Amino acid sequence: MVHAKMLEKISSAPGFIAALDQSGGSTPKALSLYGISDSDYQGDEEMFRLMHAMRVRIMKAPAFTGEKVIGAILFERTMDGDVDGQPVPSYLWEKRGVVPFLKVDKGLEAEQNGVQMMKAMPDLDALLVRGREKGIFGTKMRSVIAEADKAGIAAVVKQQFEVGRQIIGQGLMPIIEPEVSIKSPTKEEAEAILRDEIAQQLDKLPAGENVMLKLTIPTVADFYAPLIAHKSVIRVVALSGGYTTADACEKLSHNRGMIASFSRALTEKLRVSMSDAEFNSSLAETIDQIYAASVNKG
Repeated sequence: MVHAKMLEKISSAPGFIAALDQSGGSTPKALSLYGISDSDYQGDEEMFRLMHAMRVRIMKAPAFTGEKVIGAILFERTMDGDVDGQPVPSYLWEKRGVVPFLKVDKGLEAEQNGVQMMKAMPDLDALLVRGREKGIFGTKMRSVIAEADKAGIAAVVKQQFEVGRQIIGQGLMPIIEPEVSIKSPTKEEAEAILRDEIAQQLDKLPAGENVMLKLTIPTVADFYAPLIAHKSVIRVVALSGGYTTADACEKLSHNRGMIASFSRALTEKLRVSMSDAEFNSSLAETIDQIYAASVNKG
């Protein structure tokens, strides 16, 4: 069973979800944007230690609380880490009022039929059990759509929902994330196919089985309104997809009922060289900006 108080917060509280889940191949780029080059560390262990230090700095910032940040998506190593001696998931929920999610996918397959499917996850059940025991509420898993290929998009959505039902079976809330690339030359057409495929899968869910959706901000404002209104959808969140913070927030502000789940757009202005006061002030400004785009819809 999902945690009732966490479910209530994620379902209805104003705010957005922070994505702190860069992993593996994306970590060097995230550190580089933060001001730490690959010449500043040696080996994966030191790289992940520096990444964890950045995330801890974010999680401990005064503005990073459940008042505006209702959830946070964690990389597996972050889930297994701690903040001041307290496991990250319990720190987030008990000290900050932020609902913890876990990124569970193992990366992407090579592109085929205009999409990248998720790699196999043979150890998923064990990871889900471990996450649940650590206080994780839900999960996130990402596929990528590059072209408006109906067969490819149908396959991505089918895989997402199959794994999603496995996650529901372990008592966790899945975030289904079939990302449409913002660079796609057929983005709008891909979104039309995607909306139909997701709606079909949602209609097949048994009563009482619910999911969240994480989608690229659509080309047409309010395009995902039918999905937001679906009885099996707890919440629809938006990925920033490579847009700047300003662009992502501006586009999101035109989509009612959709809240942010930003990664790079959340940390865009943060630098390792900042004093704590500068860091906290910059993060607070960005949190306010993303919060406003998530809740203030014209």
